[in-house]
Amino acid sequence: MPDATELVDAIGKAGGRYEGHRAAHAKGVVLTGTFTPTAEAAQLTRAAHFAGEPSRVTVRFSNGGANPESNDAGVGDGRGMATKFYLPDGSTTDIVALSIPVFFVRNPEEFLEFTLARADSFEKVGEFIGSHPATMQAVQQIAPTLIPPRSYATVVYNSIHAFRLVNVDGDGHWIRWRWLPEAGVEWLPEEEREGMDPNFLQTEIFERLPVRFTLVARIATDDLPTDDPTAAWPEELEAVEMGTVELTGPETERETGDDVMVMDPTRVTDGIETSDDPILHIRSHAYSVSVERRSGVPRPA
Repeated sequence: MPDATELVDAIGKAGGRYEGHRAAHAKGVVLTGTFTPTAEAAQLTRAAHFAGEPSRVTVRFSNGGANPESNDAGVGDGRGMATKFYLPDGSTTDIVALSIPVFFVRNPEEFLEFTLARADSFEKVGEFIGSHPATMQAVQQIAPTLIPPRSYATVVYNSIHAFRLVNVDGDGHWIRWRWLPEAGVEWLPEEEREGMDPNFLQTEIFERLPVRFTLVARIATDDLPTDDPTAAWPEELEAVEMGTVELTGPETERETGDDVMVMDPTRVTDGIETSDDPILHIRSHAYSVSVERRSGVPRPA
């Protein structure tokens, strides 16, 4: 299996390497707010941020690419919504979600091969997709979502990976997270893209505050894979509303001065367990490599 350094190097070859910035999702905006859980949430998990009391959150919206000066109206880019919950004991836990419905490869080996193909040519990418049926199926679902949104606030964001929620009785359910925008889903029409401010997503979000999203847990049936991020789960699955995040303003405490913030989907807390998804677990190591390169310090919270 390739190590995290190889993967981050490959990302740099495909998308460019920009000193002082994240290897991916380099361009973004950070907001602060509050997460308020529903009463139903505590029936699924004993995790502290679902116990009843509101939690402070930091949310980072981002474009998927490595270029911190990318055009917000560009086509071919996924978007991210990464949420950090601050728990009563002083610890944190994260949900990292993307605008794409599934991931495009199943494991780190395929990620490395696909990313190096991107760095080479469209022809190499086509060859990879043609020889990997799971990727071909995933790309068919991903492609329609790689268009610019009207706002970071008008996107559905998916966790891609599966997690196991465990309640106070020890009962567990496999789920995938999904954030649903209160504003509804809206894409930027093609005729408006050329004339848009290239940074419109970074500023528009503040003009519509407060912004709200509902967090739902999509509950897997026993026949669904929990370790393959390319596999779509049926839309008709049971979905439990877990709470609402309300974003009220810019985050002034994180990513200021020497502060370095990392959103890691494997940073879970008691009541939430990770799956055996190999892409999920390599991400944590890749973040550590990226953090040291952009900041020169070991990975913080």
